[in-house]
Amino acid sequence: MGSNSSRISDLPKNEYLKKLSGTESVSENDPFWNQLLSFSFPAPTSSTELKLLEEATISVCKSLVENNPRTGNLAALIKVFLSRTKELKLSAECQNHIFIWQTHNALFIICCLLKIFICEMSEEELQLHFTYEEKSPGSYSSDSEDLLEELLCCLMQLITDIPLLDITYEISVEAISTMVVFLSCQLFHKEVLRQSISHKYLMRGPCLPYTSKLVKTLLYNFIRQEKPPPLGSHVFPQQSDGGGLLYGLASGVATGLWTVFTLGGVGSKAAASPELPSPLANQSLLLLLVLANLTDAPDAPNPYRQAIMSFKNTQDSSSFPSSIPHAFQINFNSLYTALCEQQTSDQATLLLYTLLHQNSNVRTYMLARTDMENLVLPILEILYHVEERNSHHVYMALIILLILTEDDGFNRSIHEVILKNITWYSERVLTEISLGSLLILVVIRTIQYNMTRTRDKYLHTNCLAALANMSAQFRSLHQYAAQRIISYTCRHLRRYVYVLDKLYFPHSHCSTLQHCFSALSDNGEELLSLTCSHILRSYAASLFSLLSKKHNKVLEQATQSLRGSVSSSDVPPPDYAQDLNVIEEVIRMMLEIINSCLTNSLHHNPNLVYALLYKRDLFEQFQTHPSFEDIMQNIDLVITFFSSRLLQAGAELSVERVLEIIKQGVVALPKDRLKKFPELKFKYVEEEQPEEFFIPYVWSLVYNSAVGLYWNPQDIQLFTMDSD
Repeated sequence: MGSNSSRISDLPKNEYLKKLSGTESVSENDPFWNQLLSFSFPAPTSSTELKLLEEATISVCKSLVENNPRTGNLAALIKVFLSRTKELKLSAECQNHIFIWQTHNALFIICCLLKIFICEMSEEELQLHFTYEEKSPGSYSSDSEDLLEELLCCLMQLITDIPLLDITYEISVEAISTMVVFLSCQLFHKEVLRQSISHKYLMRGPCLPYTSKLVKTLLYNFIRQEKPPPLGSHVFPQQSDGGGLLYGLASGVATGLWTVFTLGGVGSKAAASPELPSPLANQSLLLLLVLANLTDAPDAPNPYRQAIMSFKNTQDSSSFPSSIPHAFQINFNSLYTALCEQQTSDQATLLLYTLLHQNSNVRTYMLARTDMENLVLPILEILYHVEERNSHHVYMALIILLILTEDDGFNRSIHEVILKNITWYSERVLTEISLGSLLILVVIRTIQYNMTRTRDKYLHTNCLAALANMSAQFRSLHQYAAQRIISYTCRHLRRYVYVLDKLYFPHSHCSTLQHCFSALSDNGEELLSLTCSHILRSYAASLFSLLSKKHNKVLEQATQSLRGSVSSSDVPPPDYAQDLNVIEEVIRMMLEIINSCLTNSLHHNPNLVYALLYKRDLFEQFQTHPSFEDIMQNIDLVITFFSSRLLQAGAELSVERVLEIIKQGVVALPKDRLKKFPELKFKYVEEEQPEEFFIPYVWSLVYNSAVGLYWNPQDIQLFTMDSD
């Protein structure tokens, strides 16, 4: 678009852009369109490049917004694109590079303009721009053609029907990006949209029949992870020194508006973002998540969510019930493999969550796999590196584990999978450990991180629920996993006594408990001496005796007294009562998890009994605690029984000898004396109005991860820029 355009600053003065946005109407048959579309650089692929483009052309866009209602030039451009797409499939088969190149350029311009239009105007104004009728210039008619709906249908056809070749890769990505842009009106509203042009066009009318085909295509794009073709194989060749290459024109066509972007950056995206080797797969996944999380229309459910909920394996020969709309089949083995390989990204984890939670066919298939470690290990690695992940990604990974642990078969099978040399687990060298034991270690580590850093009740509740679901099926726990279960419980038992001390004796100068807790190492291992344990035992006994008499009243009075003693200039005191409630919840759940294991699989877990006996002094202190007294009965019975057998065996026993005594004693332990408790089972249920969480989350992923799409952060209303 002007061979003299060599700098971005020249773009507003470009004669072709000025004509497009000016006051003169351009017919869709005008040769001008061939000239406009004959630029020969690869479309920008990073937000930085698009930001430069948008800033440089803002005056052009403003002029177009002002003049388009009278000229209808945007509608003419769209009609040029629509007419070309009718021949696109044939052009791909015939390898007509020039035709596909210009069609891609038309769509690229439409996408850029549509994005600005959506940001700058209301939906009503937007629809007016897309309903211009050429035969009555400057006016609108209720009978006029709805080009926006026609454009969307055309994009869906392009995505689903055009074969993916080197020469069609870019236009396929651009079509998906344009659909994302069409849906981006949500970004500019604080509230979740429940009725919009998205609902109007995508959930009824001529677009609706494409639902299942679109979802299937987007899924396969994600599965196949097709890399872009080598540079030069899919873009019209650069001009020679003599001038621009022509598309059937005798006169010299400008070498292109976008040649200015070769100044530096067009090829920098791949180097800067090696985590996105497939722009098509990334863009497809983002569009799929946006569509799946659209709210239901007032008179119709979201068809894209229906399609995601109901698709089946290609190997499933059973027929779909007539009541299931938008059904299709897909290769589950390929889908499973892709999900296992792509869990480093938020969007792939969110897709896995969506499928496990909403599609029972996928969930059943995954739980029946004999290589679940390929899926579980990447999820555990997300949780292990919790410090490096945003909170939403951690939530999704954790909920996936919770959903998996609802299945008893999963809980049994993970203890049969033996892993070797888990290199990313750095706390201890794990040369050999079961998947189940590793899962326990990572979840406990996540709880501990949360309790010491973020203190998110939702997070630790779901972590404990996953452990609870597994507890009855614990098998052959690794000695380190067993040790961490017990030591983590002990850490909170000691913390509980410390907080009680602060509540009842806020001004006490007694440093006994403070000294005890300064002796706790960072990783949660207790370093307290036996003498200190005896001090704590007598101290805790008196506190628990008091607590059992008037539990809530004492807590309330102690907290009020503590707050009342602090002057306004002092730092506000910690809320020990609230802290105590949280710690008590964690202790109660950990004791129930230990109890569940002892009751259901004691004979499979000598290492857990060993760890319990090693810390028996602290557990014995809590026998009379009013909140734990019932659950402590079985634990106390096991401690007493095995302590007696060890005492009979003599002093200075080796670890091997202790474990041997435990294994022998398991057979003799009277199981009927163990009190039965209800089975520990927790089921994940989405919160009411889950869209309030998921829609901002999905759009934050689009904003941060979409290839070649940029929005001014100052315009975003749906979420804050510093949110996860």
